[in-house]
Amino acid sequence: MNPRVSRSSALASKATGFPIAKIAALLSVGYQLDEIKNDITQVTPSCYEPALDYVVTKIPRFAFEKFPGTKDSLTTQMKSVGEVMGIGRTFQESLMKALASLEFNPEAIPDTTWSADQLSYPNSKRIFSLFQAFREDKTVEEIEALTQINPWFLEQIEGLLKFEQKLKVAAKLTSLDQELILRAKRKGFTDARIAKIMGLTEKEILTFREKNQVFPRYLQVDTCAGEFASSTPYFYSSYWPLAGSDVKFSGPIVVIGSGPNRIGQGIEFDYGCVRGVKALQKQGKQVVMVNSNPETVSTDYDTSDFLFFEPLTVESVREVMRFSQPKGFIAQLGGQTPLNLTPGLLASGFNLLGSSQETIDLAEDRGLFAKICRELDLKIPHSAMAGSLEQALKAELSIGYPIICRPSYVLGGRRMEVVENQEELRSYFRRHADFISPEKPCLMDQFLEGALEVDVDLVRGPDWIVVGGIVEHIEAAGVHSGDSMGVLPPQRLKDESCRRIEELSCRLAERLNVLGHLNLQLAVKNDIIYVLEANPRSSRSVPFMAKATQIPVVDLGIAAQLKIPKSELDLKNMNWLKTDVVSVKGVVFPFKKFPEADSILGPEMKSTGESMGRGCDYSEVLMKVFVSS
Repeated sequence: MNPRVSRSSALASKATGFPIAKIAALLSVGYQLDEIKNDITQVTPSCYEPALDYVVTKIPRFAFEKFPGTKDSLTTQMKSVGEVMGIGRTFQESLMKALASLEFNPEAIPDTTWSADQLSYPNSKRIFSLFQAFREDKTVEEIEALTQINPWFLEQIEGLLKFEQKLKVAAKLTSLDQELILRAKRKGFTDARIAKIMGLTEKEILTFREKNQVFPRYLQVDTCAGEFASSTPYFYSSYWPLAGSDVKFSGPIVVIGSGPNRIGQGIEFDYGCVRGVKALQKQGKQVVMVNSNPETVSTDYDTSDFLFFEPLTVESVREVMRFSQPKGFIAQLGGQTPLNLTPGLLASGFNLLGSSQETIDLAEDRGLFAKICRELDLKIPHSAMAGSLEQALKAELSIGYPIICRPSYVLGGRRMEVVENQEELRSYFRRHADFISPEKPCLMDQFLEGALEVDVDLVRGPDWIVVGGIVEHIEAAGVHSGDSMGVLPPQRLKDESCRRIEELSCRLAERLNVLGHLNLQLAVKNDIIYVLEANPRSSRSVPFMAKATQIPVVDLGIAAQLKIPKSELDLKNMNWLKTDVVSVKGVVFPFKKFPEADSILGPEMKSTGESMGRGCDYSEVLMKVFVSS
C-alpha cells in the first residue's frame, strides 16, 4: 500500500475522468466527498464512484533497443519508460487502439517472428508474439500452457486472428464488402493492417470507407456511463455506435501531442504542448488536443477546449480533424511524431500552421540541409550522403575516420553512431539496413573530436526573430544533446562566438523560411563554428531555456505560427544575454535498471529525465544539479 498518488492514479483519472489528485488535495484541506462537485457532470457529487460504458487498455512502452547487451526481460523491477492508453467500446477495440498508439507500426499488429521463450517469459515484445503464435495455428490451450495468461484474454486475441482469416478469404472476391470493413474497424483493425491482409493499399481502404461513410463516432468520457449529461469535452472514437456526441466546433486549431514518453521524446514536449494550448487560448482560439499518453498534463480534460484520446497515427488524427473541421493544425510542439504525421495530413487537405512541409524537409533531410549550409557559406564537417553500403564505402576516404553516421528523420539520436574504421562502417549499414535508403539516406559526417557543442533555439515570425538562448554542452563532443549537461549562459564560449552563432542561426532560419521554432546543433572548434543539424520544431531544451532566461519561447512560437507581426508584440526585453544568473541542466539516467548495459555515453540518447539548478556561481549551480540528479 502506498499512501500517495501513483502512476496508476494518473491512469485511472484519465480512464474515468475522475480527477483523483485534485479530489485528494481538496479532501486533505478538509472537504468531504459529498461537498465536492463532479467536474464532468456538474450535478453529481464526487462520492459517486465512476461507472464506465467503455473499456480502457494501458500498454507500457519500453526502450531495450537503447541499451545493447541488456536482456529483454520483465521482472519485479520497472523498466518501461512510458505508456499509452486506448479507449474503445470492447476489449478488442481498445487493445488494438492501444497497440496502434505505441507508434511502432501503422498496422498495430504486424507480422513478426516468435519463439516459445518469447511467450513463456514476460518481455517487451510478448504481445506481438502472442498474435503471431495464433497466426501460426497455435491453440488457446497451448498458449495458456506456455504463458499462464487467463484464457479469456487469449480468446479475445484469437478472435482477432480468426477475423484476419475472414479478411484473407474476402480478399479473393472482386470487391470490398461494407459490412466486413465495418466489422474490421469495430474490432480495432487499422486501415494499414486491413490493406496488408487484403493485398490492397491503405489509400484504397480509406477511399472505400469514405465512399461508404464508414467513419468512427466520438463519445464522451463522462464518469457515469451516460446516466447524467456530461459537460466535459473529453472524447474517444468507436465504430460501434450509430450516432456520436453532438459537438459544436467553431474552426478550432488542432495541437498534436507527443504520444507515449520515450527516450528522446518525453515530458519536455508535454510542456510545449500545454504552454502552446494556453497561448492559443489567449489569442481567442478554440483548441483541440489529440494525444494518447495518460501521463501528461496535455491529456487533462480541462487543459484544452476539446480533448481526443486517440492514437497518434495519420488515420486516427485525420478522423479527428474530419470531425472537428479545424482551421489548421500545429505540428511543432510534440516532437518528431507530429512532423512525421504532417505529410499524410497535408495529403488529406488539412492546413499546417507555421513552417511548411518544404521547410521541414529542408531541415530534416540531411542531404538537403548540407546543401543549404554550403549555399550560405556556413561551415559543416566533411560529409557525404549514403543510401547504401556501396555509397558509404566510396565516401569513407574523402571524409576520414572517425565518422558519425546520422540517419534522416530521427528522434533522440536513434541509430546515430560514431564509427572508427571500415569494419564498423560495414557493421553499421548491415544492422540498420531497414532504415537507410536512397529516399532516406544516412549523412556521414566527419567527427569533430575535442569540439565544444552548443544548442540554439530561436523563433522566427513573419517580420521578427527572437533567439531564445544558447546552451553550452558541458560534456565533450559526441555525447547526445539530451545526455549532456548544459549551461546557460555559456561559460567557455567567447562573446564574439556567441554573436556569430546568433547571426548564422538567424540567416539559416531566413533561408529555410521557418515560421515558428527552429533548434540548431552546432560545434565550435578552434573558434570555427560548424553546423551539425537543424530541427524545425520546439526541442527538449526549450523548457530549460525558458526557465533560465524568462523568455516565453513557446508563446512566441505560437505567435509566429499565427503570423502575428512585430507591431503587435512586445519584444523589447527578449534578450537571453541579460540573465544575471547561471542555469545548469542536469541529466538523469536509468542505468540502475539496465546493469548489463554499457554506461558510456555516445550520440544516441539514453537519459530519461533532467533536473535544473540556478544560482550566481557556476560551481555552486553544478553542485546543486549533481545533488538534484
